[in-house]
Amino acid sequence: MDRFTSLIQQLKQTVPGLELRENEPMKSHTTFRIGGPARLMALPKNRQEAIAAVRAARVLGIAPFFLGNGSDLLVSDQGYDGFILKTAGLDGLESTEGGLRAESGLLLARVANAALDLGLTGLEFAHGIPGSLGGGVSMNAGAYGGELVQVLTAVTFLDGQGDVQTLPARECQLTYRHSLFSDHPEYLILAAQFALTPGDQGVIKARMEELIQKRREKQPLELPSAGSTFKRPEGHFAAALIQECGLKGVGIGGAQVSEKHSGFVVNRGGATADDVRRLMSLIQETVLRETGVVLEPEVKFLGF
Repeated sequence: MDRFTSLIQQLKQTVPGLELRENEPMKSHTTFRIGGPARLMALPKNRQEAIAAVRAARVLGIAPFFLGNGSDLLVSDQGYDGFILKTAGLDGLESTEGGLRAESGLLLARVANAALDLGLTGLEFAHGIPGSLGGGVSMNAGAYGGELVQVLTAVTFLDGQGDVQTLPARECQLTYRHSLFSDHPEYLILAAQFALTPGDQGVIKARMEELIQKRREKQPLELPSAGSTFKRPEGHFAAALIQECGLKGVGIGGAQVSEKHSGFVVNRGGATADDVRRLMSLIQETVLRETGVVLEPEVKFLGF
C-alpha cells in the first residue's frame, strides 16, 4: 500500500465528509489553464476539515501543497505527484470593530466587495486582483499603489507542528511580494484581520470601477495567464524592459508575451507548461543580456 492509499483511508476515517479527488487535472485549478493531474486533492468545506486533513497527512510524512485560486501558479505538464489542499471552502467573513475578518479561501475581490458593502475604505486596490486571500497575504499582494501590508493587522495560521497561531501583521515580515508565509510554505493561512476606515460607498465604488477599467484597458484579461509573470526589478519595470528588448508578441508554442501588456505571458490556446517555461527563460536571458537586469519570476512552479 503506497502513502497516498494510506492517506485516503486515513482521511476517510478522520474527516468523513471531506471531498477527495484522485488524479485531478490541474488545468482546471489554475488561471493559466495549464497543468497535468495532481495525485490527490482535498477540498475541505471549512477550517476544521482543513486542519484535520493537514494533520492527518503530516502523520504519514506527506506535506500538503496549499492551493488558493491558482492565479500565480504554473503546474508541470506531467502534473504533481503529491497532495494538494484547496482552500476555497474556507470562505467565512465577518465585520469587526474597525474592519473585517476573512478566511483564506475567499477571493481578494470578494473581500474588497465586502468592505464596499460595509462602507469601509482601504481595500479598493484589491478589487481586481484574481488571487485568494491566503495567496494574497503570502505574497503581500498589491496593485495601483496599494498593498495588503497597509491594512492587514493579524494573520491566523496552522504552523508546521499543527498548532493554530495568530500573529500581528508587524511580525509577518511583509515586504514586496514576500512574507513569513512565502518563506514557510508549510504554514496554512486560515484567516486575516484588516483595519479599514469608514468611507463613502459611492466614492469607494467609483474608485474600484476606475481600477477595473484600467485593468481592462491595459491587461490581457481575455486570455489565460498568471498575472504579472515577473517581479518588479528595483529601479525598473519588467514590462518596459521586456518591450525594450523587442519581445512583445514573441511566442513559443501556445505561450506568448502579451501584445497588450509585455509583463504578461499568456496562454493563447493550447499552451503547455513547457512552452511557458521556455518562453520565460528566453525573456530572462534576453533581458539580462541586453540590459544587465535579472528578472525574478512572480509565478510559482509546481511539479517540475
